[in-house]
This record gives sequence, C-alpha cells and structure tokens, in this order.
Amino acid sequence: MDEPITPTSPIRLLLHGANGRMGQALLRLAAEQPDTFTLVGAVSRKVGQRVIDGVPQFASSELTAAPECDVVVDFSLPEAFDGVLAYCVEHGRALVSGTTGISDTQRAALDAAGQRIPVLWASNFSLGVAVLADLVERAARALPGWDVDIVEQHHVRKLDAPSGTALTLGDAAGQGGAIPRYASLRAGDIVGEHTVQFATLGERIELTHRATSRDIFARGALHAAAWLARRPPARYRIGDLLG
Repeated sequence: MDEPITPTSPIRLLLHGANGRMGQALLRLAAEQPDTFTLVGAVSRKVGQRVIDGVPQFASSELTAAPECDVVVDFSLPEAFDGVLAYCVEHGRALVSGTTGISDTQRAALDAAGQRIPVLWASNFSLGVAVLADLVERAARALPGWDVDIVEQHHVRKLDAPSGTALTLGDAAGQGGAIPRYASLRAGDIVGEHTVQFATLGERIELTHRATSRDIFARGALHAAAWLARRPPARYRIGDLLG
C-alpha cells in the first residue's frame, strides 16, 4: 500500500460484486460512513454507467485498472473469486470476502494469501452468528452422543446448499466432536435462518439465529474491513473481531 493508514484517515474501499444484493447494501451503508470509508470504486461483471452516485464503476475484466485502495470487500461468485484474490495478493490489498460456495482449493489459496496480505473470509458476517458458532462448539463438546442437525432457510435465489453459514456451524459442531446432518429450505425472500438442534432420548436443545435484514451482514463486513485494513498479513476469522 502506497501510503500508511493513519488513525484519522478514511479507509479506501473497493467493492467487488457491486451488483448483487449484498453489494448494493454495502454501497449504501459505506456511503453513510464518509469519516470511515472512501469508496474508490465498484466492480461488477458488466458495467453500464461509468459513474454512479460519484462512485467509479469497473467491469471484472478491468479490475487491475481500479484505483489504489486499502481493502477490497468481495461478495461475488466462486468463479470470480480467484481473480480478486490474485489481484489483492499482487497489489498488497487487504481482502474481506463473503463469497460462498468456494472450493477446498480456493480455501487453501486463502490460507496461502494470508502469508502475504491480511485476509478475512466468512460465510456470514453477523456477529450473532459468530457467537452462535461458539455456542454450538461448546454444546457439542458438552453433549457427546447427541444427534446434531442443522436446518437452514434462505430466499429462492440462493444457489448453494447447505449454505456457507450452515457449513461453518457444522465445522463448529465437528470441533466439539459431533457429526452434523444438514437440511436446506429455499422459499420466498427469507434473508437467512439457521437452527442447530441437539437431540437425545427425552430432550432437545435448539439454537437459532434469524436475520431479518441483509444490512446486518453488510454492517458486519464493513466493520471487518475497517478492522482488517490496519492488521498485518494473516488469515483472520470473524471470531477474531469479538475479542
């Protein structure tokens, strides 16, 4: 990065995946925080107008022409993920990504990138979900032998199933020694609902998180971007923000 970020200088943010629902929420909420962020550009698969509300627009193929930035926030698709990760590594940009459905190979690339730049990937940027994952791991460890089922619900346009958040919760259960099962529902405009059920003979525990607004994820991602931009290279996780 060309100039160090001072405690008072706005963070230069580049948004990758601007046309999606999350991208639109991020654009709106970042614009409401001018003291924290300067939105230097928005990247989408295709571009119509070159400037929208004062923000320069770039096609994915033009990523290398985007302005200098301190952090890239990526909510795109798995097929676009490799390009933005390579761009951040090559140019020394911090990367916050919420792109779901990425492969094991792409996860390994994130680990490798963390040796050169600060990177934070999460399937869900809700701090409530981060706390839920901690509770799931603790419950799984305390309840050996119980059945663990994860039920997730999302809007009909969501493609990956189980959701990335469900898999993250399953990983947490696995850390506690459980073997989770998954069920996925796609209906209407559900923003996101995840229930982790622990069951045995005669009793059942349910831990549930419901999101009613996509803004909670966008706010969490922007909070992560402000935090990550001032961190040294490493592979960070959303739980790191809780400390």
